[in-house]
Amino acid sequence: MLHDPRSASRPKGLWLPRRVLVTASALAHTHGRAIAERAEGLGLAVERLATDRLPLDRAADPKRGYAAAKSTLAVVVAPPSKLKLQPIAPSADWRVDLAEGCPAHCSYCYLAGSLKGPPITRVYANLDDISAALPRYLGQGMVTSRSDARAGEGTTFEASCYTDPLAIEPVTGSLSAMIARFGQWEADVQLRFTTKFAGVEPLLELDHRGRTRMRASLNPAAFARFEGGTAKVGERLLALRRMADAGYPIGLTIAPIIAAEGWREAYGTLIGDIAAVLGDAPETADLTVELITHRYTPGSKAVLESWYPGSDLDMSGQDRREKRTRFGAVKQVYDAPTMAALRGFFTSKLAAKLPRGRILYWT
Repeated sequence: MLHDPRSASRPKGLWLPRRVLVTASALAHTHGRAIAERAEGLGLAVERLATDRLPLDRAADPKRGYAAAKSTLAVVVAPPSKLKLQPIAPSADWRVDLAEGCPAHCSYCYLAGSLKGPPITRVYANLDDISAALPRYLGQGMVTSRSDARAGEGTTFEASCYTDPLAIEPVTGSLSAMIARFGQWEADVQLRFTTKFAGVEPLLELDHRGRTRMRASLNPAAFARFEGGTAKVGERLLALRRMADAGYPIGLTIAPIIAAEGWREAYGTLIGDIAAVLGDAPETADLTVELITHRYTPGSKAVLESWYPGSDLDMSGQDRREKRTRFGAVKQVYDAPTMAALRGFFTSKLAAKLPRGRILYWT
């Protein structure tokens, strides 16, 4: 148990990249220049490039190459494909990318194997173009736009599919800018993001008008050890409560749910801690819950084992079955008995401890 969840200390540091690269095309955008200035204001050395080619350190030693990439932030222009939004069920109607890549070191990383090249964080400078593309998607989604159960959320746009936008916010300011734009957008819309970080201070005073939902990505302490470089679970919960008190709708992303030894006790403790912090949150918080079990592909497993060779995260295939997506990709998910035990546990525990929490989906 957390000794006193509400007294958890505020985050003691920010993630700051060791290397900031800004391409020539990014410098042609107001937001790109603003990111460069923010980075310099934080004492970071900024490399303003004469071209759009990124001079990345492709070290022969994989460990060195990984470390260098994870500490690099590149400010680039989002390609035209990013302005054609893709559906992102079951989370939201549409995926809107502010960046790609994440500075955290999670040994189950969902991005492993899905992004090409070294795992640097690429931030998009053409935020105006990205924002301008959104209105044509109003009412066109298949998750909340046309769902009786979730119609109250409006047309939803997920900003954390390929990044953790709060992790990079001190350098980019992109999340604050997008929250402010959604606040000014007089439409039935919602911006959504989930995070393993806790630096919400820049967001608390924004005129968000209730059109942005923050979710905290959570795991119990026994499994949060797989989430290197992130805020402590208690800090994430305190940040979520501060956002609720600031009028934001909030949510929980309990993920990835790991069916390792002792999981019932571990997740039972976590749900108790959540209830202690959020049980009396304001009605405007409209607490939602997303439950995502651990899964991996052959490609992501190979990448993760090269990034984190010492991890004891179980990817042995025990208690697993093979699942094929509609695109033909193969994933290893928990087998039916394990899934049934997990789902029954979470359904009953959440109903008992967080009766105001609305479960959006289980996967």
